[in-house]
Amino acid sequence: MPYCDSEKSVRIFYRRYGHGSTKVLLIIGLAGTHESWGPQIKGLTGATEANDDEAAEAAETAARTPSGNGSEGGEADEEAQDGIEVCCFDNRGMGRSSVPSNKSDYTTTLMAKDALALLDHIGWKKAHVFGHSMGGMIACKLTTIAPDRISSLALLNVTGGGFECFPRIDRQMLSLAFRFLRARTPEQRSVVDLETHYTKEYLDEQCGSCRRRDILYQEYVKNISSTGMQSSIGFEGQVNACWNHKMTSKELERIQSSGFLISIIHGRHDVIAQVDHARNLAEKLRPVARMVELHGAHLVSHERPDEVNQALRELITASIFKLKPEEWSCWSKGQTGDAGSSPTETQSSTSNNNWMTSNVLTAYNFLGKIQLSFLYFLGVFVMAYEHMRGILKIRKPARVATSDS
Repeated sequence: MPYCDSEKSVRIFYRRYGHGSTKVLLIIGLAGTHESWGPQIKGLTGATEANDDEAAEAAETAARTPSGNGSEGGEADEEAQDGIEVCCFDNRGMGRSSVPSNKSDYTTTLMAKDALALLDHIGWKKAHVFGHSMGGMIACKLTTIAPDRISSLALLNVTGGGFECFPRIDRQMLSLAFRFLRARTPEQRSVVDLETHYTKEYLDEQCGSCRRRDILYQEYVKNISSTGMQSSIGFEGQVNACWNHKMTSKELERIQSSGFLISIIHGRHDVIAQVDHARNLAEKLRPVARMVELHGAHLVSHERPDEVNQALRELITASIFKLKPEEWSCWSKGQTGDAGSSPTETQSSTSNNNWMTSNVLTAYNFLGKIQLSFLYFLGVFVMAYEHMRGILKIRKPARVATSDS
């Protein structure tokens, strides 16, 4: 089986699909396995079955053989028309990869080193790196560790970690949180996952004689049953990695100046990773970052696979042909300010925006702490409730039926 050895005896399970000189590394998010990239694997490579190791090595050798075309433009044309090979894997703590027992062994930096070890293991010098949710956080850390190994970066439904991991707090989210904490079976977990991954509109669509919700429910139950529920150690470790993830201004500047293009793709109705955080990240990374908003929820890569795959292909093509950041970015000159404003007005407007941003961030951090406390006490309440139910069941006297004789 394809495994890669990383630091501290951690083994990473991976799969490769498709063939071609264009390499794509897919990094999945919290509680997900490599199979969660199914729509992108098929959309980018056309493959539905994983490569065997011998075939992958033969294709790799063929891809490294010089074609004899020495012109830079000719090489770009050839690469653009060539196929795509993707590699996806299970993060530590999930699927067939190792599950370290210490919470300190779960950080986005350590997981980025797992991804880097995988690139070395399969012999890829550079790759387009696409990450979803927590996988996007890992991808960001990977780009700061080894920016020279990155051809382009795509961040799907990602946030900056820490307080930005807080979902939108409303009645729906409280209900989901309560049911998620109580989920003990694949059936219970599947119901919650569907409501967090997709929009209600998408789930209620008719697919023949059934609703899409019913079809996806059966698929989720089957997949969770086959891979097993994520262990509490693995889940808590990955959550710990998200809470402690942070990108410093210096790290963001390094990504911004590394010379590759970035696409930030997000579902507008994501209740887990709120779209405002993605917009904020795109703002910090301009002009190399392009913001793509789609009608969808947290798993927009499944809900809108054609649009997501198109955005990813555009990123690959723009990178191959070395498109300038100003041409790539969604932030054109007309969007960054009023063309008719004088320098003084622009400076004053920038100063006011900075003042407003500072106040908003202060208020946001304060609200984030309140939400953290609220979710903590909610979790304690649920655990206490379950504990008391267990005690009452034990102490409840058994009823003995009376005899008619």
